[in-house]
Amino acid sequence: DEDDEDDESEEGDDEEEEESKDPYIEFWEKFGKNIKLGIIEDSANRSKLTKLLRYKSSTSGEGYTSFEEYVENMKDWQKAIYYIAGENVEAVENSPFLEKCKAKGVEVLYMVDPIDEYAIQHVTEFDGKKLQSVTKEGLKFGDEDEALEAKRTKLYKETFKPLTDYLKELYGDAVVKVSISKRVETTPTIIVTSQYGNSANMERIMRAQAFSEKQSMGMMMSQKTMELNPRHPIINELLQKVKDEQTNEDTENLAWLLLDNALMQSGFQPADVDAFAKRALRIIQSGLSLESSELLPEMEVPDDPEEEEEDEDEVDLDAFGDDAEEEPKDEL
Repeated sequence: DEDDEDDESEEGDDEEEEESKDPYIEFWEKFGKNIKLGIIEDSANRSKLTKLLRYKSSTSGEGYTSFEEYVENMKDWQKAIYYIAGENVEAVENSPFLEKCKAKGVEVLYMVDPIDEYAIQHVTEFDGKKLQSVTKEGLKFGDEDEALEAKRTKLYKETFKPLTDYLKELYGDAVVKVSISKRVETTPTIIVTSQYGNSANMERIMRAQAFSEKQSMGMMMSQKTMELNPRHPIINELLQKVKDEQTNEDTENLAWLLLDNALMQSGFQPADVDAFAKRALRIIQSGLSLESSELLPEMEVPDDPEEEEEDEDEVDLDAFGDDAEEEPKDEL
């Protein structure tokens, strides 16, 4: 009877969950892509379709949020709707691009469907609020004292100019520029793209397309800006080395490794995977204080022990048998 009651209670819970689930969310999960296609193709009804969009966000938990709900929950000082595009929810929610947003308690929409970035290019604003990608240049929050921030930014630029100049010369065409970041908290470096260029997620999607070619991909590659966290100890130590003119091959390896790390954390691939692997091994070698990376000689295999030679004289077992039989006769 107790088992029957438990089964009935479980069935009741399932029914309650089904009843509590928003019917529109069930519709959205099945036909959301069609609505996004409508955003791209149906310009006449775009504003109506935009209200039907739903996204997971940094504050929505397992649920979804709409643009209308986002605007209602915005901070008083907030002037833009923030979003981040990526491969999946797990990838974007751990992104270093969200560090400052989380610190300020700002909601960020997660656009993890491959069609999202294509669709959102046709939605520049909602209810007078501009849409702003947190992975692109020009990120502003609106709660800062602009005069104070301008002075602080100027001081940082002047202080870190030796390092930014050194890194830009070292990296060459790998980045368009090296600047000071205002969007990260704990990460030393990050890679952002131009306001109207392709994001790391868009590059990933285009690279995965069957018709993508190396030549066309080169033209679609975004212009990358490396942003430095001026409060991070690694960045400050590198600055000191550059100022003291103590840069050497190890410093260059560290600087390149810093760029590769920033690329991967920002969703890009290292430009030269082979070079990245070699640099990482050199850093490991340096950390272990190895003077050389030459291979050690092969291990010598010891010879097998020689088998003992059998005695040439054969033992006559029959003789032993005869003696054993005769001994009792002598005793008798």
